[in-house]
Amino acid sequence: MTGCACEAADAKDEAARRTLRIALALNATMFVVGMVAGFAGQSNGLIADALDMLADASAYAIALAAFTRGDLFKARAATLSGALLLLLGIGVLSDAMRRGVLGSSPQSLVMIAVATVSLVVNSTVLYLLGKQQNKKEVHLRATYIFTRADVVANVAVILSGIALLLTGFRYLDLIVGAGIGLYVIREAIEILGEAREARGRILP
Repeated sequence: MTGCACEAADAKDEAARRTLRIALALNATMFVVGMVAGFAGQSNGLIADALDMLADASAYAIALAAFTRGDLFKARAATLSGALLLLLGIGVLSDAMRRGVLGSSPQSLVMIAVATVSLVVNSTVLYLLGKQQNKKEVHLRATYIFTRADVVANVAVILSGIALLLTGFRYLDLIVGAGIGLYVIREAIEILGEAREARGRILP
């Protein structure tokens, strides 16, 4: 019976690892696509979205490394993921302010097209992560929160692109980019809080 239980646990871990590998590859690809489109289309929202993809890819890589480690390493991995996300949020806010001062001409059709592809990718990853019962482990929980934030960001960029197309009001892109930054910061604080609680349960 013990052997069966171990085999079942190993199968679940391998399924989770496979999901993270897929997520890592998809997010790394979309980071490149999003950054190129964001700069070409002068969209703070797309750049924010792309940087969020990079942060996600980093979080998935960290989570993969944590699989063969103990609970304390996993808690520290979640802390690293949260800190990365926090820096990303601050960076996105800074870029929104910079573009607000210097000016930009975001391309609505580029925003809508790229954000839609990103939404499909992130929704697929979120579904795959949701199927993993052990996502409640703190390092996997961090990846789930990252991806959930991405889905919200993708929808926001799509809506702002549509609004920009209809109104021509460029500041919508900056508002959405800043909003993504604030949302990312909130998610980072949530991850850091859960990681701190996990460390508290482990360390005396």
